[in-house]
Amino acid sequence: MIGTVYKSTGSWYTVKTDNGKAYECRIKGKFRLQDIKSTNPVSVGDVVDFTLESKNDQETGVIENIHERHNYIVRKSVNLSKQTHIIAANIDIGFLLVTLNNPPTFTSFIDRFLVTAEAYDIKAVLLFNKIDTYTEEETLEIKYLAALYRKIGYDCIGISAKTGKNIDKVQAMMEGKVSMFSGHSGVGKSTLVNAIEPGLSLRTAEISEQHQQGQHTTTFAEMFDLSFNAKIIDTPGIKGFGIVDMDKEELGGYFPEFFELKSDCKFNNCMHVNEPKCAVKIALDNEEIAWSRYKSYLQILEGEEEHYRKNNYDTED
Repeated sequence: MIGTVYKSTGSWYTVKTDNGKAYECRIKGKFRLQDIKSTNPVSVGDVVDFTLESKNDQETGVIENIHERHNYIVRKSVNLSKQTHIIAANIDIGFLLVTLNNPPTFTSFIDRFLVTAEAYDIKAVLLFNKIDTYTEEETLEIKYLAALYRKIGYDCIGISAKTGKNIDKVQAMMEGKVSMFSGHSGVGKSTLVNAIEPGLSLRTAEISEQHQQGQHTTTFAEMFDLSFNAKIIDTPGIKGFGIVDMDKEELGGYFPEFFELKSDCKFNNCMHVNEPKCAVKIALDNEEIAWSRYKSYLQILEGEEEHYRKNNYDTED
């Protein structure tokens, strides 16, 4: 039988067939013996082949094979630094929820998400949430950030999951697609999903005033069917993305505004750091490229994601 993985709890997987029937499945033992660098060989969004078996009048499945993935998005495993954790697979569009405060989302985090999305061929959209709560000055800051990322080519939408502002625009982008919502704990992912599809009633949690971060409400990724021909994957709140399986020489290609200028650099293999007549550095000096983006590039290039990861990851998957 063929089905799609809708939920993973580490050892059991909920797999749904095209006719809508769901089965609880486990992995065939050989998956654990294969040379898979990921801590989770099967992830939400995977299309799998499985067989059914009956035991004590209960019908469960055994996953025998994983179909080739169109794409996937990963982060470094929390406890095993040399391994990765696949957050979700076969994603059409990835929404990153951004909040200016309560909790703050820094540009370095946004850029890591965008680089990861570029590297794994996932369309990325930035949703600036809680716009109903900002002061005039904070609203200007949000508009500045949105303009920065729109100039690069990313869709940016100002929304309020609580008041419903621009939720219809998000719905229109989701129709007919598998969407993933991500962002720090407390940015309003569950509130947004509930606004889009009230019947789901995902759990939400208040922001911890002491730590300015959300309480964990989503422990494992899970996919949901929506009423308007769309699917969403709700992901755990995460504080940092590790940039994995990426050569330093490739990195500039995942910054679209750098890639656009690369052919104007004096050297074909220009790393945009110390090389003479670097088109990216010239554009930077002319304020045609945002310094925040260049700083993110240098941090990733210099391997600072390890330090970032150790200090900024949630302890839960």
